[in-house]
Parts: sequence; structure tokens; C-alpha cells
Amino acid sequence: MSPFDDRHPSTVTDWDDARRKARLRDTSLWHEWKTLRRTRSAVLRVVVLLAAILVVFAQYLTFDVEPEQARLARTDPAILPVAAPADPKNWDTVVVDMVGLGGLDASSTAAALPSLRGMGVVWAIRYDNEGIDTKVIADLIVRAAELSGLKNVVLVGHSMGGVIALEVAKHIHLDSDRRLVGVILDCTPVDLNAVRPESRGAGEDMVRWMRWLPGARESRLLRLAVETYARRDRFLSHGGGGIPPGIRFAEFGEVLQEVLREKIFSRNAASNGLIEAQFTAIVAGGATGDLRALAAPADGKPRPAIVFIRPRDPDRDRVVDVEYSHRVLIEESGGVDGTLSVVLARNTGHANPMQRPIEYNTFIDQQILPFIQRYQAQVRETAVAAAPR
Repeated sequence: MSPFDDRHPSTVTDWDDARRKARLRDTSLWHEWKTLRRTRSAVLRVVVLLAAILVVFAQYLTFDVEPEQARLARTDPAILPVAAPADPKNWDTVVVDMVGLGGLDASSTAAALPSLRGMGVVWAIRYDNEGIDTKVIADLIVRAAELSGLKNVVLVGHSMGGVIALEVAKHIHLDSDRRLVGVILDCTPVDLNAVRPESRGAGEDMVRWMRWLPGARESRLLRLAVETYARRDRFLSHGGGGIPPGIRFAEFGEVLQEVLREKIFSRNAASNGLIEAQFTAIVAGGATGDLRALAAPADGKPRPAIVFIRPRDPDRDRVVDVEYSHRVLIEESGGVDGTLSVVLARNTGHANPMQRPIEYNTFIDQQILPFIQRYQAQVRETAVAAAPR
């Protein structure tokens, strides 16, 4: 005989929803509360939810943010040697390369441009991953140049790196005994108006996230989400052409592996805080003032040359409105008595020497070197004339 045989079988007619609710109410955690039962139960649920959020947030700070904070606290800007000059007579000049937004180390970019050796010994700047201080970078270059016996300096800045290069150039030109020969700007946005609206909006959104979300400057989890979302066109299908809309999971996996390899686990990836500092440098819009400071001699040193590299077809640069930067540079450094030379490059995009090394090296050899070498000769003549007798 089954132990359930003595129980009355339940039927549909036995269902009583009011009795079910009463039973739930009598067995709930707060069934003994007689006053403000609903209010007190709602408060308890909110407290439990907040406690869960705090636990998750504590794990986020402990395992995501704090290790990255400790690592970034040990970083410093550095100068990395890249190449010796092609001509021994240029051992008095150093060419210093700086990368743009999202970049940390310019050594790979500088190595892709062996034509820079035509001006002097080539160095690359590795930024401090916590942020950017152009005075610190300028002092670092000046000290290294003094120790190496290099009197003359040429700065090269790609994209946002040109904004940094101009500010560093001002410090070297006005506050040091090194002679600034020239500044080469590759698709540089001279201010925020030179950044195309879609790129400007993405940068402004990033800065807002950095300011209100605790740990956003160091969070690798947030970086993973942002970098993956930025590549969404590679794995999201919007339909059409016989392909249904949705996520292409094979491509999504490839994107995720790429982001993890290049942006999360790589020690050469720029941190969130560095990217924020780089974008803020553009927002500050000090490039125009820096150009004015470079437009006059200082302490007997002549004005440096300014070179602007841009695609001949402005639409090929989808990040910077190069025509806007071109106009501002003409106003500040061009004219009959100006020091500006503009290179209209074919088959290049936005500051992409790593992707177009042949094109970059060709126009550096053919157009930039002759221009910069005239200023090198002028600087050397000035130095000889100023030497004590």
C-alpha cells in the first residue's frame, strides 16, 4: 500500500488562490510584521540588492582596478633608441617620434620610417601610462640630448601625437638650450573642431565615463567592453544580402581574442587613463598658442620649421578634418614669411605610416628632408655665429 493512498486526491475544484496567498503570507520571512509590512519588506529587498551590488563592486575594485593601479604607478615616460643617422654629419640632431590617441610606444612607428634617419639619430617616446605631462617629456628629451651631445631636435607627431609634440616643442624652444629644427605633424587636429563629429562624440563619451565611474581609468573589464563595441561592425549583421541580422559568433570570437591580446593583456597597450589624457590634450586646444610661440626666435635660436602631412583627398582621413587643420596652420605658420610646408600625400589615410610605409618614406625623402635640411643648415650657421671667439 502506498503512503499516499490515504491522502485525498487534489482536483481543479480544490484550487483556492486566496488560500495560496494566505499560506505564502503566513510562511514568509516577515509574516510576523503587523505594521508597515509592505514598506518593511520593500526596504529589506532594497538592502539585500544593495548588499549584492556592493559585493560585486568590491570584487571589481579588488580584482580589476587595484592590480592595474599598482602597475600604472610604476610606469614612467621613456626614450627608446631606434636608429643611428644615415649621414655621420647629422650626429648633432635627434629626431623624436610620438604616436597618437590610443598609442603608448612610438618605436614601431619610428622603425617603419627609416627615412627619418636622413635628419639625425632617431628616438621614440614611450608615454607614461598614467597620463601625459609635456614638461616632463620635454625635460627628458633635453637631458638625454645633453648626455648624448645632440644640439638640435626634430619632433614628429602622428595624429594627436602632433598636439603633444607642439607643446613639447614650445618647452624646448623657450626653456632649454637645445635648438629646435622643426616639428612634423601627421594629420594632427589643431583643436577639437578639427576632430570629425563621430570621433569627437566617442571621445567625449569616454571622458564622461572616466569622470563618473569609479575605477574607469584602470578597469580592464570596461576597456574590454569599449574596445569590443568599437569593433562591432566586424561581428554584427544588420541583415541584407541573404544574411540574417544578429551576431556572427565566429567573427565575435576573433574580435574578442584580438582585444584581449592587444588591449587587455599586452603591456604595450595604452591605459584608459592615458587615452583620456591624450583626448583631453586635444580638447584643451593649446596647439594654436604653441604654434604662435614657435613663430618667433627665442634666445638667439631661429624659428623652427613646421611640416604638415595630410592626405591629398581629405575624405581619406575619417578621424581629422585635415582641411580645417590646414587652414589654421596657414594662419599661424604660413604666409610669405612663414615656416610651413604642407605635404599632400597620395594613397594615405589618417596618420597610418605602419600601413603605408612605402608612401611615407617616399615623401619624407623627396619633400620633407630637403625642407628640414635647410633649417638644419640655418640652425648650424646660427650656432657658429653665436659661438664665443
